Amino acid sequence: MTADFGLNTRLLHADLERTAYGETSEAVFLTSGFVYDSAEQAAATFTGETQHYQYSRFGNPTTDALQARLATLEGAEACIVTATGMGAVSSALLSHVKTGDRVVASRALFGSCFWIVANLLPRYGVETIFVDGNDFDAWTEALSKPTAAVLIESPSNPMLDVLDIARIADLAHRAGALLMVDNVFASPVGQKPLSLGADVVVYSCTKHIDGQGRVLGGAVLGRKQWIEETLQPFTRNTGNALSPFNAWVLLKGLETLSLRVDAMARNAAAVADFLADAPGVLQVRYPGRSDHPQAALAGAQMHNGGSLVAVEIEGGREGAFRFLNGLKLIAISNNLGDARSLATHPATTTHMRIAPEDRARLGITDGIVRLSIGLEDSADLIGDLKQGLVAVRQA
Repeated sequence: MTADFGLNTRLLHADLERTAYGETSEAVFLTSGFVYDSAEQAAATFTGETQHYQYSRFGNPTTDALQARLATLEGAEACIVTATGMGAVSSALLSHVKTGDRVVASRALFGSCFWIVANLLPRYGVETIFVDGNDFDAWTEALSKPTAAVLIESPSNPMLDVLDIARIADLAHRAGALLMVDNVFASPVGQKPLSLGADVVVYSCTKHIDGQGRVLGGAVLGRKQWIEETLQPFTRNTGNALSPFNAWVLLKGLETLSLRVDAMARNAAAVADFLADAPGVLQVRYPGRSDHPQAALAGAQMHNGGSLVAVEIEGGREGAFRFLNGLKLIAISNNLGDARSLATHPATTTHMRIAPEDRARLGITDGIVRLSIGLEDSADLIGDLKQGLVAVRQA
């Protein structure tokens, strides 16, 4: 399957292999291990002289199929899938850095990513520095010394800040660092970090790639040499393996990824436009709107505005809770990227372990609600949001 084919065609047909039975759907290989034709073949497999599956922690036909298709979709040389999205982030960082290295990260990170950089890496003697994502004086200063890795999210969780990936990549490379981009909010069809200069892209496949609330999974994509020589030994020996069944479910999710994300982005744009003029709303953040702080940048490096909307409800935490509890169609959940619309209160859930002063610096007030917009009819979503806002004003 070549790049001459369109995105939707590649999502269905790229790297599709059938067994001798000629099944329509990919087979799922639910096996922990594999057998050999001879003792000699087993020995040659372990030395690398013979290519043969050994153990599903090391490799499996179903997970390999997912890795190949994700690499095709992302435009990457190679991919390794992991048990969870945080498994992808932690493996990418921990496989690459060592005691004495420096890691620079954007301050606006998902709570668990922030914890890894702020708490886990320093335990192993890694110096870590946080930078406000669009402060390029701070980026220049932080990357004026040799650095091993740079980690960013764009758009960021939950305030949807858009970072200039190409510009940060240039500064990172001058410092000798790999730029790692968490591309979950944009999704693989909404933004291509590798084409903008990133070295590594990480995903929680749980989000848009599955997109139907069924399974956990993660992925790390980048250059073949780094994947095979740095990341693969780490994931093989630490056991961060994706189950073949979850890999098969994610393969099915990929078949409709582009259709779902495009429809979700259209709904999110309609929701953001409604909320921007709605009573009880203090601010709306959506990368597809002209009033977004980085609207021009979002238009240049993203293919659509994405499926996430950040909205600040008047009345702080009490107002946000009344809004959430007034919703009947949109469910309260800390997940995102699902076919069903979801809402969460970051200050008390996903970002609760970030210090209040750090949340304030990121703009995560107690009134912020993160909306993950799904595939419902936009008129029904807007009707439900109206109900939530009525509940805020009835207090």
